[in-house]
Amino acid sequence: MGVMERVSTRKKAAADVRAKLPLDQILMDDCVAAMASLPDKSVDMIFADPPYNLQLGGDLYRPDGSQVDAVDDEWDKFDTFATYDKFTKAWLKEARRILKDDGTIWVIGSYHNIFRVGAAIQDEGYWILNDIVWRKSNPMPNFKGTRFTNAHETLIWASKSEKARYTFNYRAMKTLNDELQMRSDWTIPICNGSERLKRNGVKAHPTQKPEALLYRILLACTKPGDVVLDPFFGTGTTGAVARRLKRRWIGIEREADYIEVAKERIAAALPLDESAVITMQSPKAAPKVPFGTIVENGMLKPGTVLMDAKRRWEAVVRVDGSLQAGEATGSIHKVGATLQGAPSCNGWTFWHFEEKGALKAIDTLRQTYILATEP
Repeated sequence: MGVMERVSTRKKAAADVRAKLPLDQILMDDCVAAMASLPDKSVDMIFADPPYNLQLGGDLYRPDGSQVDAVDDEWDKFDTFATYDKFTKAWLKEARRILKDDGTIWVIGSYHNIFRVGAAIQDEGYWILNDIVWRKSNPMPNFKGTRFTNAHETLIWASKSEKARYTFNYRAMKTLNDELQMRSDWTIPICNGSERLKRNGVKAHPTQKPEALLYRILLACTKPGDVVLDPFFGTGTTGAVARRLKRRWIGIEREADYIEVAKERIAAALPLDESAVITMQSPKAAPKVPFGTIVENGMLKPGTVLMDAKRRWEAVVRVDGSLQAGEATGSIHKVGATLQGAPSCNGWTFWHFEEKGALKAIDTLRQTYILATEP
């Protein structure tokens, strides 16, 4: 099978799987059952904010006597640690099945559950890449004064295996952080003000995550068009940010009240302009493909005439992947630079071939080759 045939087969298979996904929809169901209905290796990233199993004993009051609106919902209650561990193992197993081989999972939690979840993640065969400390710049104080103020939560970022070729937009993270390498401790405020969703003056969800947190995660580990699954969707933070960043999303939530809030919120999240979604890419992100490889695979035949986008210069492709333009000979980069009298030239974007009367950059052939040969 030739390169183009392999590309076509791969694209068709991926399209068939994608067609089975309930994209940009909320599934009202138990998370394990809903994930079981999705195809194998079909999502690019999973963000999970599972129940924390807080095991709160009694009500919590402020010094002025007012009651704290803490997490006391039924969905956060489990009879024993063993029950919670069984639930964790079940949803992590389904999550791993539907995650693509090059996909990653993010799980957030507090000290109540994150260590148990972390052990389960490793037991299920995931490979932990980082633990991220989300440092809350405006945490709730410890009103009783009996412990340190709980000012952070922990996120675990993991791939499906040690050698997985996962997405990490390092350059975009560095740009986001004023050209400094992004660290594993993130200072982001908790939801407050207009971002905190309320119904009848009461929090719509007790553990609503700030959009800034999801923005950083999606920007770091996904590309436009990727599918992001959130099995504990709540009020839809993941869906709202995904829509804004032009990612596709799938939410799973069993509480009807949360779903109603999420739908309204996501509908109001306007996608960014296409040009605004483009991020800085690391030079290392582009696999090295010699131009000669394109020639020897028959994707561009010797004798083909290449030209620049404005048809000012022409060069002929030779059998060894070099170009000849009059007296100038050499690589696609060298000849392009010589003709322009420039110190350097990116031949992949400078040279074009004609197809059906239109010019196409030879870089399109390189990208096709990469798609056909990546594992």
